[in-house]
Parts: sequence; structure tokens; C-alpha cells
Amino acid sequence: MEKKVWSVLLILVLSLTFWDRSLAGNWWQNKKPSTSSSGKNGGGSSLVFPVEGNVYPRGLYHVTFKIGNPPKPYYLEFDTGSDLTWLQCDAPCQHCDKAPHPLYKPNINDIVLCKEQICASLDSKVRNNPTDQCHYSITYADQSSSHGVLVRGFFSLTFTDGSVHTPRLAFGCDYDQQSPSMGSVRPTDGILGLSNGGVSIISQLKIQGLTKNVIGHCLSGLGGGPGGYLFFGDDLVPSSGVVWTPLSTTSLNKHYSPGSSAELSYKGKPSSVTGLQTAFDSGSSYTYFTSMAYETLISAVKKDLVGKPLKEAPEDNTLPLCWKGGKPFIFIDEAKPYFSSVVLSFGGGRNKAQFEIPPESYLIISKAGSVCLGILNGTEAGLDLLNVIGDTSMLNKLVIYDNEKKQIGWIPANCDTLPYSGTIH
Repeated sequence: MEKKVWSVLLILVLSLTFWDRSLAGNWWQNKKPSTSSSGKNGGGSSLVFPVEGNVYPRGLYHVTFKIGNPPKPYYLEFDTGSDLTWLQCDAPCQHCDKAPHPLYKPNINDIVLCKEQICASLDSKVRNNPTDQCHYSITYADQSSSHGVLVRGFFSLTFTDGSVHTPRLAFGCDYDQQSPSMGSVRPTDGILGLSNGGVSIISQLKIQGLTKNVIGHCLSGLGGGPGGYLFFGDDLVPSSGVVWTPLSTTSLNKHYSPGSSAELSYKGKPSSVTGLQTAFDSGSSYTYFTSMAYETLISAVKKDLVGKPLKEAPEDNTLPLCWKGGKPFIFIDEAKPYFSSVVLSFGGGRNKAQFEIPPESYLIISKAGSVCLGILNGTEAGLDLLNVIGDTSMLNKLVIYDNEKKQIGWIPANCDTLPYSGTIH
């Protein structure tokens, strides 16, 4: 889904239905999927993908995957807040936006059936005939939705050890999109779901023995040029210096949520706001705090700006809160000296893990030359309990989601260059 400034698009509610009627004719019905290709034994190697995009003005980051036989390129926005990967699909498509590449065309034997475990992993309730096609319906936080069927296709992957594999993986064949921006031109062809659900691409690669269930991304803070890199596997995980904290094993387990709540501080001063439940979500351009944390932060920021040459700019509606200086800002470096770091501290005592968000990782420069706060009120966006750490707060950090050891970690990094000089996917 193309992201809007005011939206958290990829905190999803997933519902699953199993239809006994045909989609686009009867070729979907009662077809047995061919067996998926098996990978090598053990943990496998790693994959590295160059990232394109930025927080503002584009509002998303994407990678290129080669899918199909013969393989064709598709731009996928990678989202650690959802598990289903999907492409706009010619099934035929009932409602699709214009996209960078032609719609994916599934083959007759690609269908996934309701009785298969990969389908059941989308939802715990299995209904209707097990031989029906596996249908899904996703509703996003901005009330846009995606509908389709689960299919399998070949993914052409080149690993860091030089090996090439074409595993057959399940993903969504999306034939019906509903959104406020219908008819617009999409910057991507679909979504790469990377949460730890069983249907996610990384989970499937792990099952096939091709790589470990570890994800990392490094998002560049530069406005233009390469946007950083994404990797699967643990080859690129630093051996030291990473701040780790355990992942939650509660009902939020499809989100990458630390197992302990967080305390908010600004300019090195702890606030009264504690017990924050958070999730790291690369599918959200901006960071969202629930009302109490948001209002506390705004109060601290405004207090810190007293006496400094900035004035609020309500006429700039890029984001809810913007300021203008004596002359228009061009670069973040010109504005960041007026602001201080936001810190979320997870856990306590010696095991406290601090996630620092420096000014350059929560501010943007608008087209009008104002400096705007990229931390928004999540309660107004429908996030009553969950605080979302979005792309803007993960800039210039290597963030690692280790599903093998059930932990999440981060470390400052140079995200402007690729970390691997060999063959990059």
C-alpha cells in the first residue's frame, strides 16, 4: 500500500476466508500444487538486497525480487509489521492500481489449498472445504484493503556464498485493492511481509534450509540515492556492539515487540511515561506514540525550544507540528542543533537496552523549508495501546530481528553503502 503522511499503513488486521466459488473461472479449483524445491541442509547462507527509497517525500523503502518462470523483477515494499507477501496479480485483477511492472500472471498449478499448513498459518480458524482455494482478506489501519488467493511461485535468489536457488514459495496473488487512492500510480508492485508468521518469506526459506530466520535492515538517512540494504540470514550480524533485548512472546508475537516495556526520556531527562508497549515496523514511515507519551514529548520539545530562533509553522501541513527558522531550511544538519535526542529504555538495571533517536532520525525538512516532527500521535491514528517505531527512527542504524534467538538488536551503522562486495541480489 502506498503510504500517506498521516497513515500507519501496515499494522494489519488479517482475516481469512475459504471460498468454494471460483475466482476468474474454474481453473483455480481443485488443483494440486507442485512440490516446492528443497534447499540445502543446515542454516544456509545469507541474502543481501539493495534498498531504494526514503522517509520523505517518498514515504517508503523497497527492494527488488525476481519472481516467476522466467523470473521477472518486482518492487516490494518490505514490512516487518505484516507476514504476507503479495503482488498485484492478473487473476484477472478486479481493482488494481498502475504499478512499475506488469501484473504477475500465475500458472494453473500455482494454487494453494485450504487444507495446506501454509494456508492455516494465516488464521487459526479453518472453515469450509479443505480442497477449496486459500483466500485472504487484509484490512490496513487506513481502512484500505487487499484481497486475493495464496499461490506459489519461483523466487530467483543469489546468496552471499555464490550459490543460486529458485525455491518455490507461497505468496498472495492480489486481485482486488480498495483504498482512498484507487486509480493512482503505485511506486511498488506489492508488499514483502517479514514478520515472524509462518507464511512470511523468511519463515519459508528457513523451513527449506536455505537461510536462518534472521532479518536485518539498514536505512539511509540521505534524501536521494541508495536507501540502504536489507539482508536475510546471520552472515552480516556484527559479532559485537549490538544492543540486544528479548522479543515478546505474548499475543503481539506477530509484531517485533520487545519483551519489556519502555521508558521515555528527552534530552537525557527521564519522563513520567513508563510501561510503553512498542513494535518495530518498517512498514510505517513515521513513529507513533500513544497520546500520553506524545503529549509528554511535545511538551518537552517545546520547552527546550524556548529562546531559540524557531517559530511554529501551522501553515505548513506536511506533518502536524512544524517550525520555521529565519530562512528556509535545506538540510537536517541546519535544524538538528535546536533539538535533542529521544530515548526509549527497555528493561531495567544492568540489562537496560537504550534505543536512541537523535534529531536527524525524527525530523524532516518539508518542501516549504520547515523542520517537522516525524513522531506522530498514534492514538489519533487508531493505535490506542501500541507505540510504533517506524522508518524515520531507524535511520542510520542496523536493526536486526533474530527469530532464531528471539531477540531484536540495533547498532549505529553507515547505511549509505552495501556491506558486501560480492554478488548482490
